[in-house]
Amino acid sequence: QVPLVESGGGLVQPGGSLRLSCATSERTSSNFHMAWFRQAPGKEREFVSRISVSGGSTDYTDSVKGRFTISRDNTKKTLYLQMNNLKPEDTAVYYCAGRGWGRTTSDYSYWGQGTQVTVSS
Repeated sequence: QVPLVESGGGLVQPGGSLRLSCATSERTSSNFHMAWFRQAPGKEREFVSRISVSGGSTDYTDSVKGRFTISRDNTKKTLYLQMNNLKPEDTAVYYCAGRGWGRTTSDYSYWGQGTQVTVSS
């Protein structure tokens, strides 16, 4: 069973918006710092954004600042990523990660299966 499950990906035109969701499974808890990573074909998985347990602290990679917003609902045990003004370079598989704090994949021990985001006209 995958600890985290992403949803909300799809095909969108440049300038459009998508909202990704990440639901926790029985193997993890919302009482962890959480993060979003993404991986484009032929590229390494890269950090996108992270959020503290309470949601009071957030962090973003430079390329998405001002366009993406990370949030969480601890009652629903769900993590979100609101993506606005999407660009073709945002095209990637987006992954939810938990139980860690940092900007590298090795910092996190729980991962979702990924959801595809394609930005194209």
